[in-house]
Amino acid sequence: MCLQAVICVLWTACVCQTAGNQHDPNIIIMLMDDMGWGDLGVFGEPSRETPSLDLMAAQGMLFPNFYAANPLCSPSRASLLTGRLPVRNGFYTTNAHARNAYTPQEIVGGISQDEILLPELLKKKDYVSKIVGKWHLGHRTQYLPLKRGFDEWFGAPNCHFGPYNDSLRPNIPVYNNSEMKGRYYEEFEINVKTGESNITQIYLEEGLDFISRQATAQRPFFLYWAPDATHAPVYASKHFLGKSQRGRYGDAVMELDYSIGQILKRLVSLGIHNNTFVFFTSDNGAAVMSGPRQSGSNGPFLCGKETTFEGGMREPAIAWWPGRIPAGTVSHQLGSVMDLFSTSLSVAGVLPPDDRVIDGLDLSPVLFNNSLLDRPIFYYRGNQMMAVRIGQYKAHYWTWSNSWEEFNKGINFCPGQEVPGVTTHTQEEHTMLPLIFHLGRDPGERFPISVLSEEFEDVVRRATAVVKKHQERLIPAVPQLNMCDAAVMNWSPAGCERLGKCLKAPESKPWKCDWPH
Repeated sequence: MCLQAVICVLWTACVCQTAGNQHDPNIIIMLMDDMGWGDLGVFGEPSRETPSLDLMAAQGMLFPNFYAANPLCSPSRASLLTGRLPVRNGFYTTNAHARNAYTPQEIVGGISQDEILLPELLKKKDYVSKIVGKWHLGHRTQYLPLKRGFDEWFGAPNCHFGPYNDSLRPNIPVYNNSEMKGRYYEEFEINVKTGESNITQIYLEEGLDFISRQATAQRPFFLYWAPDATHAPVYASKHFLGKSQRGRYGDAVMELDYSIGQILKRLVSLGIHNNTFVFFTSDNGAAVMSGPRQSGSNGPFLCGKETTFEGGMREPAIAWWPGRIPAGTVSHQLGSVMDLFSTSLSVAGVLPPDDRVIDGLDLSPVLFNNSLLDRPIFYYRGNQMMAVRIGQYKAHYWTWSNSWEEFNKGINFCPGQEVPGVTTHTQEEHTMLPLIFHLGRDPGERFPISVLSEEFEDVVRRATAVVKKHQERLIPAVPQLNMCDAAVMNWSPAGCERLGKCLKAPESKPWKCDWPH
C-alpha cells in the first residue's frame, strides 16, 4: 500500500473515532443558596473576592436581569426542575394569603408525581444525572432524587438547620444515593460557633469525581451542583475561615468561588469544556433578615429573600460554554431560573412536555446569537401574583414585607431600606392603581411613577394585557405545602439501621402548617 493510501486510511480512522466519541452536550447547573446579586465582584462587590466567577463571566455571558421563580428556596428549586411556576407545580400554600412556604422537616408533601422533572426527560437521550447538595423538594422516600430521575445523589433533603436534640427534632441526614451516611452536626460536622465545616469540600469532590467518571465513560451527563454554605448558619472549611474582608459569609462565598473554579478547570483538563453547558445562579435573594454576619448583598435592590421586591428575586447569573457562548458578553434578556429547564432540554435535543404549560423559555437564541426575547417576569408569593415586570417597568399589585408581629420580634426583611407605602407590614392591594417603577432609572424601587403621568397610563395598559393573558391560562395545581406532621420528620431515613442512627418517631398528629411570612 502506498504511503498516501496509508495516511488516508489512518486519517479516516481517526476522524471516525473522534466522531464516535462525540455525544450530546453535558449540562452543569450550579445553584447557590441565598447568594445575592451583589455578592460577585463582576456585579460590583467592592472586596472583589470572586475571581473564578468573575473569570467565568469574562469567558461567558453575564445576565444582570435574571430572576428566581419565587423569593424562597423550595419553590424556586421546584421551578428550576419543572420549568413551571410554583403555583402550577404545587409548591405553594393556600393556608393563608400570599405566604411563602417551603419544605421543613415536618412537611408532609413534596414534589408532585404529576410533575415531570428535568433529569427524567434527559433519560430520553441517555444522560447520567447527579445532584450534589441540597434537594429541598420533599424528604420522604417517595420524593427523594433517585425517585425523580437522578441516578446519583450526595447531599441532604433539607436545610442544614441545627443542631437539634434527638427527642424533639432529629438532625438532618446526609445521603449517598438512597441511604443516609450520617447527619449534619454529627458525622458531618458544622461548628456553629466558629463556622468551620468541610462540607463544601466534600461537595466539590463529589462533583469532580462524577465529572471525571462520566468523561471516562464518554456518556453525556447532567450535574446539578447545589451547595448550601451561604445559607445561615453559614460555614466554610478551615483553609477559608477568616480570609474574607466580609466576615464569615464572605469566607463561604470565597470557598464556593474556589470550588466553581476547580470544576471549570476540571472540564478543561478533561478536554470536555467545549461540549459542556454550565450555568451559575442562586435560588433567591440574599437573606438580609439574618444580619450582615450571616447574609450577603443584593446590591442596589430593595429588601431580600422572602419578598417580591427586586432584592428577593433578582439573582446573579452567568452562562459558560467555550466555543459556543461568545466570551465577555452581557445580555439584558429578562431571564428566569425556569428557563434552565427549557434551555437544558434544547441543548440536549429533547422536546419539552406538550401536555402542560411550560413557563421557562429556551434561551438558546440569547446564548448563541445574543438575541432578546420579549417576555414578562411574574413575581409570586404563595398563591398571589404580587407584581409583573415588562421591559424596564415593574408593576406591583400587592405589597408587603412581613407582618408587624414578626417585625416586632426583630425579623426585618428590609433592614435600613424601609420605603413608605412600599415596604409595608400589612398586605396592601394596588390592583386599581399599581405601584409602578422604572427599574433602569430606579432599581431600588423607591420612586413610584406618578399616576397622573402618560407614562403610568401606558405601562398600566400594557401590564394589564399581559396579566390578563397570564391569568386566563393559569390553572393552579393542588398545593403540596399545606400539611405538617412531626411524625414525618427525619427520624429513621433509609440506611439508619446500618449506622445505628434510627430514632423513634412521635405519634402522627397532622396540622395545617403555619406560614407567617
